[in-house]
Amino acid sequence: MEYVTHLREDGSYQPLKEHLEGTATRSAKFAASFGASFHAERTSLLHDIGKYSPNGQRRQRDPEHTAKVDHSTAGARVAADLDDMPAAFAIAGHHGGLPDLGTRLSLDDGTLCARLNKKLTGGDDPSAWRSEISLPTGVQLTPSWLPRNDVRLTAMYIRMLFSCLVDADFLDTERALSKEEKPRGIGDSMPALLKKLQAHVAKWLEEPKSDLCQLRNEVLRRCLRGSEDPQGLYSLTVPTGGGKTVSSLAFALSHAVKHDMKRIIYVIPYTSIIDQNAKVFRDILGDENVVEHHSQVDLPDTDAETPDALRKRLACENWDAPVIVTTAVQFFESFYAAKPGRCRKLHNVANSVVIFDEAQTLPISLMRPCVSVIDQLVQHYGVTAVLCTATQPELLSIFSGFTAGNRIQELVPDPDALFSSLHRVTFQQDGTLSDEELAARIRQENAVLCIVNSRKQARSLYEALPKEGRFHLSTLMNAIDRERTIATIRERLDKKQCCRVISTSLIEAGVDVDFPTVYRELAGLDSILQAAGRCNREGKEAAQDSIVHICQTEHAVPPIMRPNIESCRTVLRLYAEDIGSRKAIHAYFCDLLFKRGENQQRSRPVSSENDLLDTSKTLSSEARFAFRETAEHFRFIDTDTVTVYIPTPENSEDIKALRDGHYSRELFRRLGRCGVSIYRREYQALCSIGGVTEITDAHCGILSDIKLYTPECGLQVSCTSGLALFS
Repeated sequence: MEYVTHLREDGSYQPLKEHLEGTATRSAKFAASFGASFHAERTSLLHDIGKYSPNGQRRQRDPEHTAKVDHSTAGARVAADLDDMPAAFAIAGHHGGLPDLGTRLSLDDGTLCARLNKKLTGGDDPSAWRSEISLPTGVQLTPSWLPRNDVRLTAMYIRMLFSCLVDADFLDTERALSKEEKPRGIGDSMPALLKKLQAHVAKWLEEPKSDLCQLRNEVLRRCLRGSEDPQGLYSLTVPTGGGKTVSSLAFALSHAVKHDMKRIIYVIPYTSIIDQNAKVFRDILGDENVVEHHSQVDLPDTDAETPDALRKRLACENWDAPVIVTTAVQFFESFYAAKPGRCRKLHNVANSVVIFDEAQTLPISLMRPCVSVIDQLVQHYGVTAVLCTATQPELLSIFSGFTAGNRIQELVPDPDALFSSLHRVTFQQDGTLSDEELAARIRQENAVLCIVNSRKQARSLYEALPKEGRFHLSTLMNAIDRERTIATIRERLDKKQCCRVISTSLIEAGVDVDFPTVYRELAGLDSILQAAGRCNREGKEAAQDSIVHICQTEHAVPPIMRPNIESCRTVLRLYAEDIGSRKAIHAYFCDLLFKRGENQQRSRPVSSENDLLDTSKTLSSEARFAFRETAEHFRFIDTDTVTVYIPTPENSEDIKALRDGHYSRELFRRLGRCGVSIYRREYQALCSIGGVTEITDAHCGILSDIKLYTPECGLQVSCTSGLALFS
């Protein structure tokens, strides 16, 4: 009998043996970077053996008219019989997601133990697999560094093994359905990318135009020298305006070439600034080498075997490009996820340089689990991590709770001197201003930037200004329109033309603009200093003539920002004359750690795995591996958002493909720059009036009433809150 899988559209099938062996070959290659090739190979050979059963083959040959068959438990049972619980977890979850462990008494609760306890009927007997598949024997499966009783290391290892299996399974299925090998990881090599960067910075290093340029060049040189050092954990402590973005990229590329590493992953704090950082990298390295990944699209995890269902399952992102720009939310939530689509990319983090921009902005209540991920990646998965931040001591104390082995090495010695040298502005506290007073002040300036905390207030202030020379920036605009607006702003500033900009916090990082005057609504000190980085950025004017106004408004403070603002008020009182100093920044984060740590730990639950991470306990009972519980509770942001894609003449074919359900990784990569993330209540309101067409199985929407979007202000929503910080 011929055993088959994956019905193609032309009516042919992929041989099941071919699929298992093809998946095993890929999976073994993926796991090589962390010493688990044989383990990944054996896991993959077992993952679909349930399809060898009579019921499994009936399902494969007629998926439309045959009842669903559990084809993953059979392989999980064989793995468990081999005392291989990591493989059992990975196999059991390779379609529906990693299960919780359960107990020996579990019978029908979806846990791994319940599935292993389930009795087989004759039609579910998969024993025919032994006639086609041989398992590797006589080799060490798990890496030597993995203790059997350490839940922290084992849980992470299970997810990495799971990632190898899922990505290999998806890629082999994709090849089978198309009958050809799709190009993987298209892009230039690390040495070629390093040459592009060297060409980009050559003129800077040869002809510094100012003292500020010389300082930035020194940061760049230090990073290039540091890239020759061994793989490990580094920090880059540079104030805003110090050239951190390009210098960190230079370190990463040079370090990757030195140590034969495979990709660069740049992790930024907020979705709202991802396109600006990505644009810097694309301008230097080329579009084809950079992938932005922040999509809210959540594709279904299903056991369906129809060609259409398979295509949709294959569309999730796997980070196979040379340079990935993503968010901290996407990065860390993926490492505590259970779904195949979220975990698929994890193995591609191994043997990479990972840069964490503004690392101090990680949520306090989740700081230790996040640090645990970084620590394990550096110790066991060949990762070099760079923590880019204005202050390090808080992170140092948290790292010391996990290991003494990962010492943080600073790339730029004497950061205090660097902070003093980059003093370019004067801060002025203006008290409370009404919107009318603030708008009146802005109207008096020829070139001014005003940054506020909400999208609603940004729109209101923008509409209060004369039309000539006014600009609006918020995350209600898609990335393409934000880039066009920023380009126009730069042009008008260069020509000394009237330029009054009202923005949310998205302009505070990764946007190279230079205003003589900046207004910043009271926020966290880090946000205020980022705003100051848009004032006298090139140091051409005297500090006393470059004013950053700090003002409160009459708008209510969003609850999530209250601790930041309270801590900032404390520092503004204590360090009024020097709020940009390292001492002030350190005082702010120490105060914030206390305030936010107390508030968040009281208010939100954590999973058993998070509790373990917070107390550094090891595995003490079989009920500890609660993968789904962990995924449910490990959330950076409690507010649920949905992506709405904005149709344009240029993306009409992609919008049609999305509407018709023809999903692919490439499709979502292209559409990412046309999307706007809004709160679910706003999304539901737009759907209810016919403004948005829902794409239910991808959990996103397409704007159907084009009048609701303008390139100047973005998507029109009924916005009663809408923090710019997290939108």
